[in-house]
Amino acid sequence: MKSAATPTFLTGNRLQLLESGREYFPALLAELQAATREILLETYIFADDAAGRAVALALEAAARRGVVVRVLVDGFGARHFPQTFGRMLTAAGGHWRLYRREIARFSLSRHRLRRLHRKIVVVDGRIAFVGGINIADDATPLGADLPGYDYAVRLEGALVAVIQKEAAKMWGFLHMGLRGGLLPSHSFPIPAPAESARREAPDPVPLRLENVRAAFLLRDNLRHRRDIAQAYLRAIRSARHAILIANAYFLPGFHFRRALREAARRGVVVTVLLQGASDHPLVRYATQGLYAELLAEGVRIFEYRQGFLHAKVAVTDGHWATVGSSNIDPFSLLLAREANLVIEDSAFAAHLESCLRAAMAAGACELTCDALARQPLWQRLLRRASHALARFLLSFSGYGL
Repeated sequence: MKSAATPTFLTGNRLQLLESGREYFPALLAELQAATREILLETYIFADDAAGRAVALALEAAARRGVVVRVLVDGFGARHFPQTFGRMLTAAGGHWRLYRREIARFSLSRHRLRRLHRKIVVVDGRIAFVGGINIADDATPLGADLPGYDYAVRLEGALVAVIQKEAAKMWGFLHMGLRGGLLPSHSFPIPAPAESARREAPDPVPLRLENVRAAFLLRDNLRHRRDIAQAYLRAIRSARHAILIANAYFLPGFHFRRALREAARRGVVVTVLLQGASDHPLVRYATQGLYAELLAEGVRIFEYRQGFLHAKVAVTDGHWATVGSSNIDPFSLLLAREANLVIEDSAFAAHLESCLRAAMAAGACELTCDALARQPLWQRLLRRASHALARFLLSFSGYGL
């Protein structure tokens, strides 16, 4: 695997871990309602549901009071945005764009698979949100009885300017391609709003951590092709005690699987938390096709069954952590535009690990080699066939596992 740039860590950040929509949307809406200058928002899905409508109304209100509102959504994941909220936002004076409008729906071409999957919000150059939570209710296509389980981070401090610059750069790139003009490549830091505006936003409940060291990582098809994958690999290869990964779509390539196996062999406790129910059966069974290989080397595998696991987070050795949009599969690591925070802070890592352990205790089931061996023959054959089919489809599109 080719090398990637070493992450640039900045200190002086203030972080809050937000668990699922019940913590994320109140914090996000408070900041959108308090915005005075600029809102930059990127998301893969912008659903026409209660959460989507609440965010859309907050964006509309911000645009009407003179805030510069720029919304970038994916042309597949949010393909209905023009009909649902686009016209409303335009009428209010806001701006929006589709990233790669969906044209050939059943194509497996690289162009179609290169989606905008990152989830970023920057408000007034002073607050940023980064994570895996779409603008959508926790209820999923699997049903309201299986709520989504995910994470995002609310961020203040030095790293916000980096995130703001990248979001503005992406908007400028799309604007240049669509209109023939180019907006400024980045926005400038904006002073915090007046105290009257601040008081409109209630103090969020989740734990705040001060002076945190963190880096902002991107995955794209130019300068940052493997930055997120390499950050994971560096963390796994340097781990000495424990690795805990929670990921929605888990189809790691050879190098990633080998790093996990080698970590387990040197005595690291490697734990992987995955979906127990999936909205993509092929991906689920293809992932299960890897279970025997990993379990045989001592990797512990849990399936989360209390809801729909959408998280993309990890903790190693109680100090290194990542929260973001990137799954551990070829779509995220080789094709889509993704964004992750990497945090080097013991308090943050301990808090995230505590949340994950609590979720595992409440709704996860550990799998074993014996349990896999006792499964009916047709299930074992289905896992192998699904994994082989996934490999074929990825090779057909120009990539492989």
